[in-house]
Amino acid sequence: MKRSAVTGSLILLLTAAVWGVSFVAQSASMEYIGPFTFSAVRCMMGTIVLIPVIIGVRVFLLRDPAKYGDSVFVHVFDRNTVMGGLLSGLLLFIASNLQTIALKTASAGKAGFITAMYIVMVPLFGLFLNKRVGLNVWISVLLAAVGLYLLCMKDALGFGTDDLLLLACAVFFAIQILVVDKYVPFANGIAMAAIEFFVCSVLSAVVMFAIETPEWPLIRECMGALLYAGIGSCGVAYTLQIIGQRFVEPATASLIMSLESVISAISGAVILHQMMSGREIAGCALMFAAIILAQLVFKGKTD
Repeated sequence: MKRSAVTGSLILLLTAAVWGVSFVAQSASMEYIGPFTFSAVRCMMGTIVLIPVIIGVRVFLLRDPAKYGDSVFVHVFDRNTVMGGLLSGLLLFIASNLQTIALKTASAGKAGFITAMYIVMVPLFGLFLNKRVGLNVWISVLLAAVGLYLLCMKDALGFGTDDLLLLACAVFFAIQILVVDKYVPFANGIAMAAIEFFVCSVLSAVVMFAIETPEWPLIRECMGALLYAGIGSCGVAYTLQIIGQRFVEPATASLIMSLESVISAISGAVILHQMMSGREIAGCALMFAAIILAQLVFKGKTD
């Protein structure tokens, strides 16, 4: 493996670690503030962090306009960047708030694994875009279904409300990934992320003022978790993802970043003492196997 690929893989592993621990930050924050307050503050922090990155990259590239003048990272508000940011921001608003609401009762580990189901859903949804999938994807769906049963089925009544919210979250994250995949090859990825976070923050703030009562003392109580989720998970991790994926092929990159589900379970147990039963651990193992197997389809033909 080339040194650049090794470096890229390590950067993506760090990205997965930051995202995995962010589930703990979300879970801890729910003791003090509402889910929409969390999303509004977190995503606005992410927007603010990315603004100097956007400006810095643009200034750097314009130092050599003959070479980089046509780079997508020079154009901040072109059509693809704005449209991609608006659509992905709306989907992020829905997905992230479903996830945060679920984390009021679900453990960080369970949330991480169920949310990671978007990696299985993406190739399945690709069928509607005339993209063929292999037998390994159908096997991964079966494994994931069994894993979800072991992880979530509490009694004869079936799935709990938090489980269903997390599954819906995974669906919207899968759609969001397909939207990003459509626009990001022709857009300024960093600016698109900033618009995405800004849209999510504004929409969350509207709902926050409508149904929640944000109080500064309570926001201040969980400021550490908010700073981690906003600056670390939104701002820094997304930038690291862009850098890392320059050197790593998409199939490998997706696999590395899916490790966030494992890290979320480990961090939830270590930091919040959210232990899982043997049945739940077995469910997580099957779901992670499904996630890995689903990645292999991208190494083949998907026309």
